[in-house]
Amino acid sequence: MSYQQEYQRWLRSGALSQAEKGRVGGHRPRAQEIEDRFFGLLEFGTAGLRGVMGVGLRRMNVHVIRHATQAFAQVILEEGPEAAAQGVAICYDCRVHSQEFAQAAAGVMAANGIPVRLFQAMRPTPELSFAVREYGCIAGLNVTASHNPPEYNGYKVYWEDGAQITAPRDREIIAEVNAITDFSQVRTMGLREAEEAGLFQHLGEEMDSRYIEELKKLVLNPEVVREQGKDMRIVYTPLHGTGNLPVRRILKELGFEKVWVVPEQELPDGDFPTVSYPNPEDKNAFALALKLAKEVDADIVLATDPDATAWESMEKTNKQENICHLLATCQGC
Repeated sequence: MSYQQEYQRWLRSGALSQAEKGRVGGHRPRAQEIEDRFFGLLEFGTAGLRGVMGVGLRRMNVHVIRHATQAFAQVILEEGPEAAAQGVAICYDCRVHSQEFAQAAAGVMAANGIPVRLFQAMRPTPELSFAVREYGCIAGLNVTASHNPPEYNGYKVYWEDGAQITAPRDREIIAEVNAITDFSQVRTMGLREAEEAGLFQHLGEEMDSRYIEELKKLVLNPEVVREQGKDMRIVYTPLHGTGNLPVRRILKELGFEKVWVVPEQELPDGDFPTVSYPNPEDKNAFALALKLAKEVDADIVLATDPDATAWESMEKTNKQENICHLLATCQGC
């Protein structure tokens, strides 16, 4: 189809609400805008999908999410009934529409007979990988755009090892995506119906506790933490993302008693109002945290990105009063 034909198909589709049709067809959109939204599918790469949110074939929305999930479900089903019965785990971050997109993906998986474990609220991406392995799932899905600008969202797919898919799985999904030419080929069902059919359940605090306990085993020098943790002064910022509760919890349980969280960036907010770029690799994202660090005389400043997969730290040196930048991969100051 041409982009104009695709545009008209979306306007006629019964899958779209009147509000969605109004957003894409109202106010006589310019030809350039129509072409940008409809000239082709949002590409499915090795990491999945990522794009600007909005109505259209090349935008992140529930229809594109369902399309991709139906394709991924087909790949899982082709592994055989035993593999499909292992089910999938689904997670999402703080971004606008992330919960909606995750629930849409869950409805498609369940409609294809694949059991779903969906986190009941946003969680860090590493916890999804842990859940996939912990429950022996065949695959995982995560709705996140990591540290991209606020207008973006994304969709990442994982295999049974808890890692993002690699070849040839990515090519198999891409082939299935291209084979779906109409919304009518996408199966979906409500989550209540899925739960009644034994195909859906929520993951909550029990999963969090198992994840935190596993993280504690990774502490390299627990004796040093026990000796020094209660005196170390830490400032932490989740940058409006998913890290707030789990990071604070593990710091507390490890014995760090003096932790301050940047109040302006503590609560989840997909618009990221206090940062132009919610990436802890950008020193500008530390502005509020450094301000608080000076006020409380912090020894170290920590920040995580929106889905808590990347972190950066800054620590105060022994010889200087300024805060020096330490990358996560740094071996020392």
